[in-house]
Amino acid sequence: MKMKSYMKEKKITATVTGVRWERIFLYLDVQITFADPKEREGELCFYAVDQMYVSPGMFHVTGITDDVYHLKLNITNSGENVCMPSGEYRIIVCRNDCQLAECETGISIVECIEDFSRTFLFHGYSKSYTITFYAEEEMDTLPFRFCILAALETDIDFPVRTRLFRELRLVENLKNTWGSKKNVVRMIYAFFCKLYASRRAHTVLFMSEQNDSIRSNLKAVSDRMIERGMDREYQIYFSARSAASDSHSLWNWIKLLKKMASSGIIFLDDHAVMLNWLKLSEDTKLIQLWHAGAGFKSSGYSRWGHKGGPGPSSCHRQYSFGIAGSKNIAPFFSEVWGINDEQVLPTGMPRMDEFLSEDYRAQKTKELYEAYPVCKGKKVMLFAPTYRGMNKKEANYPFERIDFAGLYEACGSEYVVLFKMHPWVKDAVPIEEKYKDKFIDVGRYPNINDLFYITDLLVTDYSSNIFEYSLMKKPMLFFAYDKFQYAFSRGFHRDYEEAAPGKVCYTFEELLEAFRKKDFEYEKVERYVEHHFDYIDSGASDRVIDWIVLGKIPEDIQADLERVRRENEHRRTLDFLPEGYWRDEKHKKAVKEEEA
Repeated sequence: MKMKSYMKEKKITATVTGVRWERIFLYLDVQITFADPKEREGELCFYAVDQMYVSPGMFHVTGITDDVYHLKLNITNSGENVCMPSGEYRIIVCRNDCQLAECETGISIVECIEDFSRTFLFHGYSKSYTITFYAEEEMDTLPFRFCILAALETDIDFPVRTRLFRELRLVENLKNTWGSKKNVVRMIYAFFCKLYASRRAHTVLFMSEQNDSIRSNLKAVSDRMIERGMDREYQIYFSARSAASDSHSLWNWIKLLKKMASSGIIFLDDHAVMLNWLKLSEDTKLIQLWHAGAGFKSSGYSRWGHKGGPGPSSCHRQYSFGIAGSKNIAPFFSEVWGINDEQVLPTGMPRMDEFLSEDYRAQKTKELYEAYPVCKGKKVMLFAPTYRGMNKKEANYPFERIDFAGLYEACGSEYVVLFKMHPWVKDAVPIEEKYKDKFIDVGRYPNINDLFYITDLLVTDYSSNIFEYSLMKKPMLFFAYDKFQYAFSRGFHRDYEEAAPGKVCYTFEELLEAFRKKDFEYEKVERYVEHHFDYIDSGASDRVIDWIVLGKIPEDIQADLERVRRENEHRRTLDFLPEGYWRDEKHKKAVKEEEA
């Protein structure tokens, strides 16, 4: 649809007066000046328009202050779960599908406009995604422009490599494409997809590429499906393997690909590297049941540009839906996965169904006191930080940061301490013999959630274990000795001090002081629970099954999904070509007929 243009009438002018970045989000402040106050009536839309005069993305208006529009654009998700494509962009202001103005560069930012440019590195820093700002020089105005370029490291060397090297490189490239293992896997999967197409309507796969067993949310949902007798109607498959650290045989791959090709729904927990390059069948839904309730550390696209971050076309792009504890925290998950907020369903965490069961709690409490009798009659501090290091192989914790003597003294006769390191940390906690009457390493205990039942104070840092523990309505302390380094290397997806449901301590002495004085800032816990939980019950697994497997998504959520679909579809039809221009004769004829 060719849009009408009223730019020459200058009903409004739009000037970019501020530019800033927050992780993958580009924020702009745009001052709107109205020639006639009546023009304030009606909603304004801000489109990023490329050199072909089409718009692959629209800025969201987050607020308006005295005719200054505050805009936001996620450069990793233009609205259709893809990055903003390469191109040169202008911002066009519209109302009711009519072009009113093109954004200009404010005088206050002209001289520093290039300083707002950003480069996001990925694929081992061999590729980059750059956003460069500039003001295009014209006679009367300074149109606001930005250029997006996706680039990769070339094979060019100086001096130029020999002819022999280039020929060998050609052979290597052919081997790595047509003869690659990935290509063989794709062909096997495509064959099975055709062979087992009829099975997909009633087959569900629970899949983990991070663990060698089905755990957490995957186990909760699969167990509940079987409890409801759904295994009589659905074929339920399981696949669990540590793909990141183990190599697998061709036969192992064939078995997995057969299950995937047969499944209409695949439930996944955490990242599956193979789905970075293997495209699933269009009639297969991929559902992310990530175990993280909502911690602080950035993951996925929220840490794009950092070491270990995803590429533009990662596994996350294939998700039909993900889940979260509440609508309030859906944006955290959608940012991580590079999908729309509306695709994150606030079902609650299935693994918490058991956690919230009174019978289960009573049973586990009894078992824990039998396993750790030193806890009877005492208050329990659970020291449970996340790991340090970039991945499973590098995972560690600097135990020298813990003042064991000071902590032992601070416990007095009131407390004992359970140390529960992240499962990836293989080293045992170095507890000296003289401290073992109060300190216990429970690293091998399988489920940290069970330990919360007998815990009176949780000490952690950036872990998502605060999500479950918050429902105990008990205090927490945060030992963030490396907050600034951690923020630089991993990044936070929200303000740490503001979001932490307890007192933040930066040295162990500060931690001990807060512990002695019981200075926990407990009031933050109630606010955290209210924000992060839409449901506090044992029905999350049923909601996942009903909403996703049976397709009974609540009407209000379904309406939001449909609205986003319509908005994207409508934007794709908009044509921003200036008046008097056509793409070709066929386009010219179609426009004339539309105007008639």
